[in-house]
This record gives sequence, C-alpha cells and structure tokens, in this order.
Amino acid sequence: MNLVFDGHNDVLLRLWRSRKDGADPVKEFAQGTTAGHIDGPRAKRGGLAGGLCAVYIPSPHDFVLKEPDADGHYLTPLDPPLERSPSLDIALEMIAIARQLDRAGAWTLCRSTAEIRKVMADGGFAAVLHMEGCEAIDANLDALEVFYAAGLRSLGPVWSRHNIFGHGVPFAFPSSPDTGPGLTDLGRELVRRCNKLGILIDLAHITEQGFWDVAKLSDQPLIASHSNVHAMTPVARNLTDKQLDAIRESRGLVGLNYAVTMLRPDGGDNADTPISLMVRHIDHLVERMGIDCVALGSDFDGATIPAAIADASGNHRLVEALGAAGYSAGDLDKICRENWLRVLASAWHE
Repeated sequence: MNLVFDGHNDVLLRLWRSRKDGADPVKEFAQGTTAGHIDGPRAKRGGLAGGLCAVYIPSPHDFVLKEPDADGHYLTPLDPPLERSPSLDIALEMIAIARQLDRAGAWTLCRSTAEIRKVMADGGFAAVLHMEGCEAIDANLDALEVFYAAGLRSLGPVWSRHNIFGHGVPFAFPSSPDTGPGLTDLGRELVRRCNKLGILIDLAHITEQGFWDVAKLSDQPLIASHSNVHAMTPVARNLTDKQLDAIRESRGLVGLNYAVTMLRPDGGDNADTPISLMVRHIDHLVERMGIDCVALGSDFDGATIPAAIADASGNHRLVEALGAAGYSAGDLDKICRENWLRVLASAWHE
C-alpha cells in the first residue's frame, strides 16, 4: 500500500468540537471512532500516514452551502470577518489538542521532512500544523512567531471570508475565482515574514487577485493544498489553467480536493460521485503541470467526499484507481507523498 502524506484535513476542528461535547480527543483519535473521516486506526488502514492538519476557526453559526436554484447554480454569501480575541482562544485550544496527541504518541508533530519520513517509516502519523485563515494572528505578527515556535509550518492567509490579511473566495457555482481584491498591505507583510521564517503559504481559499499578489511577492513554490480544476468544475475555489501554469513554473503543486462540490461537473453536494472523476481531475493537473506538481489534499473532516472513499480507511481506493488508470509506481510515489515533501523542504529552507 502506498503511504500518503495528505495536504489538508480538518481533524483538529472535529476533535475540538468533540471535546466541547465532553469526549476525550486523544482517545477518539488513538482508539478510533465512527465520527468524521480521520482517526489513527482508519488512517492506517487506508495508508494515510500524515498530512497538514488545519487550525481553522469556525464561524459562530454552522456553515451551510446555499441551496442551488433550478439551474443548479448557487452563491453562498461570505461569512463576516471574525474578531481576533475569540479566534486566538480557539486556535490555542486546537494546538493544545495537537500537542496532547503528540505527547500521548497518537501522532507526531513534525517540523522537518526528515521527521516526516521517519514517522511514516515507523508506522506513525506525521502531523504538520497548518493554519487555515489567519484570524488568530495580530497585525504586528507577534502571534505568528509564537505559533511558529509551537510547530506551525504552513498557513493560508484566508479561508473563504475576508480578514486583515486578504480576501477569500465564496463557495459559488458557476463562478470565476476572480471575485475581489487580493492581499492587503498586512497580507504582504505576512507573506514576507513566512518566507523569512520558513512557513509554507497556501493559496487554496484566496481570490485570484490574491493568488497573483502572492506569486509576485513570495520566494516559495506556489501551493494550493486542496483545490481542483476550474475547467472541469467551475466553482470559485478551483484553479484556472492560467493559475495552474504559474504553479508549474514555480515548481509548486496542487493537492486534489476530495470535496464532491469541487469534483462534479454540476458542482453538486452529492456523495454519489465516482472515483473516476477524481482520476480525471488528476489527469488534467498532470497534463497541464507535469507529474511533479500534483499531489493529494483530501479535505477529510471538512467536506462531503465520494461515498466510494467514505473516510480515511478508503483512501487507498483512489491510489488503486490511479494505478489502474496507468500511473506508474514512481508516479504514485510522487502523487502520494514525494511532491509534498519536495515543496515542504523548499519552503522550510532545508
């Protein structure tokens, strides 16, 4: 079974919510659960050996996609910006859970690709702290320094809402990703500081203008950790061929998002979505960018995924489908983990 390092999951959000309901997040991850998509036992069964684990601050209300109209079109309004103080509290609570999992041996928090490789080789789960939307970070970036010391090695300046650093894209179909402004002046300073510290910058939720702002400023490979092909599924969150070309030129990567709304030609939130559509998006990404720029970014615990995958235990089914579609063993090594490890090493100044 190919070991997979995955570019995006929201397991910390699920564990944070479980703890609020009185559950033990360490026990839930280590011993397994029927909730959500990822825990230690299911990850091991599916070959999921690590990934970027998001610290994501949820909106005060439950996020729900707007119901499509008679033509299947929808435009979900952007959530309003969040206040920093409660966002900081939630981020600290999630990072505390991540560190408790590390201390208990349920996973290992990694800060280098050498650590990731060792944990994966030893049969563990190699977790890397990622921040999805920087509402917990102050304008002076003092908190960024503290988060870095705690193990943060990847961030997306925005989720699909605006903050002091930039503008996010809505969940909309059909829609261009060019939905508004990009980075603010504070966002540009955030990019510069991430470049200096060695924190990966993720472009998965930012507007197209924000994408080009980062491309002009950053010295890292361009990364969209969990996005798909706009030419196949024209949702605002997916990437145009022009963006894919820029990622190729920077030797960056795109991680395939398993979210069905970003895979299906109709943009529908329907779990009855065949794995063949996932393969077709991979095919387009490889044809446009080359095998070295394509990886996986599941969005486990953050989206509706194909029923044929179901959860982390079914992750191997996608890898098997790619093999059946003609991808070689070397190709699968790159898609499953080596491309991620290459770009992480570059962003982390290794």
